Amino acid sequence: MKAIAIGFAAGVLFGTGLVVARMTDPRVVLAFLDVAGAWNPSLLFVMGGAAGTFGLFYAVTMRRRAPLVGPSLRLPSERPLDARLFLGTAIFGVGWGLAGLCPGPALTSMVTGSTATLAFVAAMIAGVALAGRTSAVQADTRRTVSQSDSAR
Repeated sequence: MKAIAIGFAAGVLFGTGLVVARMTDPRVVLAFLDVAGAWNPSLLFVMGGAAGTFGLFYAVTMRRRAPLVGPSLRLPSERPLDARLFLGTAIFGVGWGLAGLCPGPALTSMVTGSTATLAFVAAMIAGVALAGRTSAVQADTRRTVSQSDSAR
């Protein structure tokens, strides 16, 4: 229960930060991305603050060798830079540039009931589902290929 309460509080704090920083306003985000026009650099401070906060908590957690809440610390294993990573970041960047939203602000903005935001979130969920299906198909294909190679 403690972990759920801390997770909920962290989510509320994160969402509040997005609203205060105006990252839920696509016009502000698009102005930040418009470096050749009416550029608004304010989101640099938001990103810098986020990176600094993450760095501080990551260092503290690594020194403790345990999370504040939870039985163990699970870090992702190293993944190579591959085509899937570059394709995913390109799709994310194009979507961010077209809509002025990324997942966190989009979820936070759902409370406004904006049709554009709701459509963005629906497309995002569809993309996550599609990515999950393609990953499962790729894993099955790799498993089938390795089994046929070992049978030879």
